[in-house]
Amino acid sequence: QFSFTQQETFYLHAFLQYVFFYQWSELKNFANEKDIKIIGDLPIYVAPDSADVWQNPKLFQLEEKSCSFSHVAGVPPDYFNEDGQYWGNPLYEWEFHKKDNYKWWMNRLDAQLNFFDVVRIDHFRGFHNYWSIPVNTKDAKLGEWKSGPGLEFWEVAREYFPTLPFLAEDLGLITNEVRSLRCSAGLPGMAVLQFAFDGDSENLYLPHNLNPDLVLYTGTHDNDTTCGWYSSSSEEIRGNFRTYFNIPGDFPSWDMLRMAYRTTARLVIVPM
Repeated sequence: QFSFTQQETFYLHAFLQYVFFYQWSELKNFANEKDIKIIGDLPIYVAPDSADVWQNPKLFQLEEKSCSFSHVAGVPPDYFNEDGQYWGNPLYEWEFHKKDNYKWWMNRLDAQLNFFDVVRIDHFRGFHNYWSIPVNTKDAKLGEWKSGPGLEFWEVAREYFPTLPFLAEDLGLITNEVRSLRCSAGLPGMAVLQFAFDGDSENLYLPHNLNPDLVLYTGTHDNDTTCGWYSSSSEEIRGNFRTYFNIPGDFPSWDMLRMAYRTTARLVIVPM
């Protein structure tokens, strides 16, 4: 039985990453030659055992003596989970990031743009305020909102990346302040058609309430397929869907796709 030393394991992973990123570069260049752009997805947080935390502990909310986390990331109860979500990711020490003009973050975004043409920023609301959970509770409901870096962060980002090739994931418990930050930063947000048919004419995801600075999804990776969503929804929601689009609902996935492309959204994303 063959076994690796720690050093050999290190070099193995370095080599595998080298091979992967070389192949990815070839794929991206091929796609771009065919006039196809690739959208990447960047989680707002990093893993607690990541090289980022190990190399830059001052950038995260770490207890200096114990090098442990007192509070971690998550979200309060929302549409997806009535108990909230305890993620366990380390939170940023935003005041420290501010001191060097968010250099680590700018490097992170720059690295992503080597691999993708456009980057979707997951959990954008964390730049306005973020949910801070005491690490010893494991209960997301016991967290509280803390202030993020706000517009200043995105003003610095614009200096580095004048075209701002980013999308903002602004789903969940989104306030007017978060939407205002996104608009002031100049980033397109997200809308999801599966969330539109609750019977409220003011629902932000209904096609007549959409605007061109939104990226429209029929559904996301957190949703059921469109056919699955339709068959499992209440008759009220199915009725709202049929009435709004004036359709019999025999082929909900094709109806949803056709209507998505008729909206004012400049970009439509359809999961396979």
